[in-house]
Formats: sequence, C-alpha cells, structure tokens
Amino acid sequence: MPSEVFVRGMLYLSLTVVGVPGNATVILAFLLLLYQENRLLPADAIILHLACVNLLVVGVRCLLETLASFYLADIFGDVGCKAVIFVYRTSRSLSIWLTFVLSAYQCLSIASPGSRWASIRASVAQHLGFVFLFLWLLNTCMSSAAILFSFSTKTNSSQTNYGINVQFCYLPFPSKLSKQANGAAQVGRDVVPMALMTLASLIILVFLYKHSQQVKGLRSSSGGAGGGSGGAEQRAAKAVVALVTLYVVLYGVDNGLWVYTLTVRKTMTSSLISDLRIFFSSLYAALSPVVIIASNRKLNSRLRCVVQEKAVQEKVTCVSTV
Repeated sequence: MPSEVFVRGMLYLSLTVVGVPGNATVILAFLLLLYQENRLLPADAIILHLACVNLLVVGVRCLLETLASFYLADIFGDVGCKAVIFVYRTSRSLSIWLTFVLSAYQCLSIASPGSRWASIRASVAQHLGFVFLFLWLLNTCMSSAAILFSFSTKTNSSQTNYGINVQFCYLPFPSKLSKQANGAAQVGRDVVPMALMTLASLIILVFLYKHSQQVKGLRSSSGGAGGGSGGAEQRAAKAVVALVTLYVVLYGVDNGLWVYTLTVRKTMTSSLISDLRIFFSSLYAALSPVVIIASNRKLNSRLRCVVQEKAVQEKVTCVSTV
C-alpha cells in the first residue's frame, strides 16, 4: 500500500472513530429524552437533526473512504460514486444550514418577551417541521447534479481538463466556465448561511456582554450575588457560538481550498486538494458532537443517568449470580 494512501486512510479513520460514536451518542441521548419527556424543545430538535445529518456525513463519506483506502470494500463504482457524492453533498449542505437555523433560533431566543422577534421565534418553533422539509428539498435539488456527473476512476480512464479528481471518483465538466459556475454556486451556498450565522453569533455575543455588565452592576449595587436567572439560556447561547466558530474556521478552510481548486490549473492530476477539502468539511461533522456533549447540561445529565443505571444493573447482576 502506498504511503499516501495509508495516511489518507488513517485520517479518514480518525474522523470515523470520533464522529460516528459522537453523533450516535447525541442522537440516542435526545431520543431517550424524547421518550422520557414525550417532547423536545425546538433547539434540542434542531441539534438532534444536526447530529443525524453529521452522522450521514461521517458515515457515508469518511467510513466508506476508510474502507476503500484499506481495500476492505470495493464501493466506488459508477453507482457508488454517484450515491456517495450525492448523499455527502446533500448532508454536508444540510449541516451548514441547520447550524445557521440553530444560531438564528438561539439569537431569537434572547429577544425580550412580547417583542416582534419573540413572536417570530414562536412561529419558527411551531413550523419547525416545515423548515426541515424545506431544507431537505432545497439541498437535495442543489446536489442532484452529482448523480449525472460523478463517475468511478476505475471505469473511466478518459478525463477532461476541467474535471475534479476525488481519489476514487471523478467529476468531469465540459468547460472551464461550467466548472467555475458550479464552484461559484457551491461557494455561494456556503457563504450565505456562514455570513448569516456569523451575524447571529455576533448579536448573541453582544447580548452576553451587556448581560454580564448588568449582572456586575447589580452585584456591586446590592453587595451580593444576583442575577442567577437565564443561566441555561446563556450556556445554550455560548454553545451555539462555539459551534458557529468551529464551523466558520473549518468550512472557511474548505471553501478556500475549493476556490484554489477552481482557479489553479491541472488540479485534476491530483486528489490531494479534494482530500483536504473533504477532510476539513468532515472535521466539523466529527467534532461538533464533542462541543454539543461538553456544553449541553441536559445531555450530560441524561448520559450520566444512563451510565449510573448501567453500573447499578451490572452490580445487581453480579450480586445475583454469586
């Protein structure tokens, strides 16, 4: 096995080892919460949906790339390339838009009760299912071109000067203009929610700063501790800001590499740039559950309860078998 293929396989394996259990844990914890309380808060429903989409990103792309890199499975024929690239592009863009929806909803959550923004938040919460359906339809349509223009490098040896090599798959374009137009559409699809979620995060940060200053003022005037209310909302807001920061950094690198791919000649002769793009975009899907688990107290409490109940059951089982 060539050394670059081995390194590539290890990188994707590391994403799989972190991303699959992490996202699966978040999904199971929220499903347990839904089972116990028979409802989920809108923000929790968005995070659950985000974890499902991120699991698709890591499972479909990173896991299959790992198996193919170590020659454990032959997946990337023409049909396999079409399916993997289509599902990956759809789930990747859904991950971006759901992060934006989460940041926007959290931004609306800090609005004062009775305001117009509070009524918009209530409307979004009421129609959250339609929001999910719209995003699925939108991103599925935008990724449908992958079904037509994805081929296996094993069965298609003839490659145009305007194609994109993704190690096992190849995406040919008839002209430079079509390649750049496709690239510009993808960049725009990423930049728009990136700008909006950055704006929402800045609003949240300004609110948190003003709130901390008010709490300091109340403490100094009263001479004691005060202002304990709203702690859960502040923790949730900080967690969303952390997710958005992670997204902006990793997808910023991803889009920078994509622009480089579009502007530099003969990138089709090597899959290195495409591999780096996929790695950084998948890195968000792998690391976001770590941020969610570390910052969500409700999720932490449910996971601790499950671990403690399992330990008690094992102890009882051991005692009964003695």
